[in-house]
Parts: sequence; structure tokens; C-alpha cells
Amino acid sequence: MFFISPPFGNYIELPKTIRIYGSFTVEPRTGILTQILKTLRYSFKYHGWVNQIGLRNKGIDWALVNVPNNHVVSVAIMHDSDIPPLLQKIPKHRNIELNVSCPNVVKTTKGDKLGNFINDTRKWCIIKLSPKMSFSQIDYFYNQGFRQFHCSNTVPVPEGGLSGIAVRTYSEKQIAYLREKYPDTELIGGGGITRWNDVLDLQKIGANHFSVSTGFLRPLRMISLYYKYLSNK
Repeated sequence: MFFISPPFGNYIELPKTIRIYGSFTVEPRTGILTQILKTLRYSFKYHGWVNQIGLRNKGIDWALVNVPNNHVVSVAIMHDSDIPPLLQKIPKHRNIELNVSCPNVVKTTKGDKLGNFINDTRKWCIIKLSPKMSFSQIDYFYNQGFRQFHCSNTVPVPEGGLSGIAVRTYSEKQIAYLREKYPDTELIGGGGITRWNDVLDLQKIGANHFSVSTGFLRPLRMISLYYKYLSNK
């Protein structure tokens, strides 16, 4: 399965893909378009895209009304105190991805109660890992009951969050670790996917699904990749 990750998941819909909308916080954080225009830049220093969008969004209440049930709401856990109101607001049937790793905003959380989001009625209850997350932290999430992992979020750099191919090295290490230690997991791999060989490389390591985001900044490659994906489904 192809997942279209934020920010492109908010705007692009393609048949036979799942859109991940968000990430959404408990309260709205305005100014997303301004922050995209001000901070999204290609960095020749890092050979990837850097942003300081900082989880600008319309808030979880808006998302629960406007995001279709068959797609995924990305929920940003900025502090442990966000968990109780989110548990109260989000219906148990809604597909969610828990973003505990945005380098521009999210503070350190213990995440002791994240397992409370898991239930039998959700098809997708994904946890999005930080690229710098230790294996012991990944073990902790597994032991809470998570079986769907997104590897991984943007890489923190002084200028903001770095996305694209720079993420791949971190994603590959996490996928290889999870696949070997926890064979029962579903793994979403990402990081600069623009060609079918990128998909095959992640699949060989152990990814079940694939996350595409900054690849949409190269539309001709994405058109070719998408039709290759459809022909292999």
C-alpha cells in the first residue's frame, strides 16, 4: 500500500492509496501556508528539503469532521497532557497515526498512555517514529501493543526538519531492526521515494507499505512511480 504523507496527504488524492492528513493538535495552530512559503527550502548542504512548518493545522475537531473515515488522521502528541483530551475526542473507529516525533514542535514525552489508542475497531493505529529514536524506545512502543510503525519522521537539523532521501538511512535501520525482532509488525517505509527501485529496496529490508511525500516535488517521477505501483498491485 502507498501512503501519501503530510503535507501532501492533505491535498493529493490518488486511487488505491491512503492519505495521511495532518498532523493535527488538540488546539488549532494557524498559519500553515505562510510557514510553508517562508520555511520550505531545498538544502544543498543536507541534500534534502528543510522546513519549520511547526505543525500548523486546523485542530483535531476540524479533522474529525473533514477527514474521510477510510483515510488516516495524523495526531501530534506534543505533551503527555494532550493524550487524555485526544482519547476523549477521537472515536474508536477512526484510523490514526500518532506523531510523537516532529522535530520542530514536539517535546519529550513519556508516552505511558499511548497504548490506550489501540483497539480492535481501528484498521490503522500507526506510530510514527523519530529517526533518532533508540531501539529501546521502539521496544517500549511495541510492548505497549503497537504493531504498525512508520519509519520515519523528518531528521532534526539546526535549520528545522530535514526530509527526503536523508531520512532513508534511519528508516532502513529501523525497518531492519523491527522486521528481525518483531516479525508480526506492519512497517511503513519512507525517505525520498521517487523511483520503483526505492520501493524494492525498502521491501527487501522488510517494509510492507511505503510512504511518499517530498517525492511529489518531482511530479514527473511521481507519475511514473504511481503507474508502476498500480501495475504491481
